[in-house]
Amino acid sequence: MIKLIVGNKGSGKTKALINMVNSAATTSKGNVVCIEKGLKLTYDIDHKARLIDSEHYSIKGFENLYGFITGILAGNYDITDLFVDSTLKIGSNDLTKFAEVATKLEPLAEENNVVVTFTLSCAKEELPESVKKFCIEY
Repeated sequence: MIKLIVGNKGSGKTKALINMVNSAATTSKGNVVCIEKGLKLTYDIDHKARLIDSEHYSIKGFENLYGFITGILAGNYDITDLFVDSTLKIGSNDLTKFAEVATKLEPLAEENNVVVTFTLSCAKEELPESVKKFCIEY
């Protein structure tokens, strides 16, 4: 399953993500992973969740992000939840390319019973139609 936390800067997306990560870390019977740009969430995320700095692995662009996520899922069969904060800063500001990646990830997430949640700093109206169905309220 793919979920999108969408809103303009300052709308509370990261706070919602932190709450979701911590909740998943508490209740999940598997592993919870959070990918972020930089280390700003280090003290906010429950220690049970694995926090990955995208800059440390030089992840730039949506194709690199897609490859990184699929590699994580391929190497760890017990991941239940995967979160990506600051998605457009890691990938690019190209929402069409993001939509392509999200669409490619959807069947993989379903097949592996993983919930993949992204934060996107933009208005919901800016999203391509193909990914609007993934938006959640927070």
